Amino acid sequence: MSLRPTPRRRPPERSEEGRRLHSAGSAVAVSLLALSLGTLLNAPGVRKSATIQPEGWKRDLALAVTSPLATVSSALLLDRPRRALKAALGRSQDDVIDTVVRVPEPPVAGPRGPAPEPKRERFTPERPLRLWIAGDSLAIVPGESLLRAVAGNRAVEPVGGVDARIASGLERPDVFNWFRRVREQMRVQRPHAVVFLVGGNDDHGFMTGLPQGRSLGPFGSARWRAEYARRVGGIMDTVTRAGASLVWIGLPITDDPEQTRRYDVINAVVQAEAARRPRVYYLDTYFFFAGEDGGYTQYVAESSGKLVKMRADDGVHFERPAGDLIARKVLELLERHYEITTRQRRR
Repeated sequence: MSLRPTPRRRPPERSEEGRRLHSAGSAVAVSLLALSLGTLLNAPGVRKSATIQPEGWKRDLALAVTSPLATVSSALLLDRPRRALKAALGRSQDDVIDTVVRVPEPPVAGPRGPAPEPKRERFTPERPLRLWIAGDSLAIVPGESLLRAVAGNRAVEPVGGVDARIASGLERPDVFNWFRRVREQMRVQRPHAVVFLVGGNDDHGFMTGLPQGRSLGPFGSARWRAEYARRVGGIMDTVTRAGASLVWIGLPITDDPEQTRRYDVINAVVQAEAARRPRVYYLDTYFFFAGEDGGYTQYVAESSGKLVKMRADDGVHFERPAGDLIARKVLELLERHYEITTRQRRR
């Protein structure tokens, strides 16, 4: 009888602590599974991110990939945890793709033009002027300056802070729907006056939320201007028909001449729509921040001759002194049309 050694199997590899080691392929498979599950759980947010990208092939490709993922996620109810978490955080609208541009019917001017200005209204500490400040990222610095300027005035009551939405505008309600937001705030907050600055992200030829069958030309074309005017006028009418006045701050000169020319197109539309409506006041900021030659300058001389930095290094946004200047001009407009007194009535 031959004594052959019994073949031995190679024991599984173990770590120093005695745990079994898995192959690299297993780790990759687990990682891919986790990534796929995570993508499906977050599919609504991924689709929203794809939707709000700038127009182009990258957006088209992202939508082609993420739309089916969102459909599968919804069918398998894998979007429910994210939805519940967003609701708990008070951000239920984060993943909503809302492109509805709902605006009031435009006013019909009679043979004598727009209605006359309303009688000057009086506000006191007992009946303060409710003020709502909103807009894109350009609204942040002037809005904060305005809040500081009225902080000690009990005849003015800001409703919330500065309601600013970065990268938003009137072209892309899928990024943020200002038409819905303004309508909601006029109903909920009931402000007497609104200060609004938007348009810095609207200098493009791509809009979402177009009425069915309506085509759009390139930026600045007649069809583009007509649609943008409809949207601007709709915001204005939503505010004024709720009984409030509106100060619309114009876009500033920038360090990019081409961008400034595009901003001029937007400002022209806004200024024309404001001129058609009582209780809407357009604040032109162009020459607040122009140099002696009429061009862009980052520093502006005070009355004392001291140069003050007014514009941020990106050549578009404002520094605090610029915000303070705009806030003063806004208050001058408001005080021209409202009687705002800090004196309380004697009882």
